Amino acid sequence: MVLEVKRAQRGDREAFIRLFRRLEPELYGLAKSIVRRDEDCADAFQETTLKAYKSLSTLRQPKYFKTWVIRILINECNQLLRMRSRTVVMAELPEPAGAARFTGEYEENRKQDLREAVENLDETLRIVIHLFYYQDLPIKEVASVLEISEGAVRGRLHRARGILADKVKRMGREELAYEKA
Repeated sequence: MVLEVKRAQRGDREAFIRLFRRLEPELYGLAKSIVRRDEDCADAFQETTLKAYKSLSTLRQPKYFKTWVIRILINECNQLLRMRSRTVVMAELPEPAGAARFTGEYEENRKQDLREAVENLDETLRIVIHLFYYQDLPIKEVASVLEISEGAVRGRLHRARGILADKVKRMGREELAYEKA
């Protein structure tokens, strides 16, 4: 990835496109976990791409490209949320319950339940979980991206894991009660 970043910094547009295509699923997933609406995800991704392209020459260490882009994306998502809080929505249709649920195998349902549990976490915990587990960033980079201490990252991970473990236990008990009935 470092070579691609250096090529992109020298003006190779195709290298930049390849970099963003490689990161797109991860960035979209992160944006979705923050802003939740697809149209806002698309806006945040587009703005992130534009800002990254325009300021690529300011990136001093190409090995931190992914971290740098994630920081831009988080800032864009937060900007969208601030703008959204100032907007009065006339009518917004709620998503039908279970619209994103998979029908089929037990394992898929469990994975979906866990994804939903992560999505229902407080934003500060959800972002740390997403960066650490879904983006595979080490604690040091998560701390850098969020501009918090490594201890704070560890604390948030610990708190989020505890909440998720409780939810998983409750889901298991609910399934057992359902099966007995």
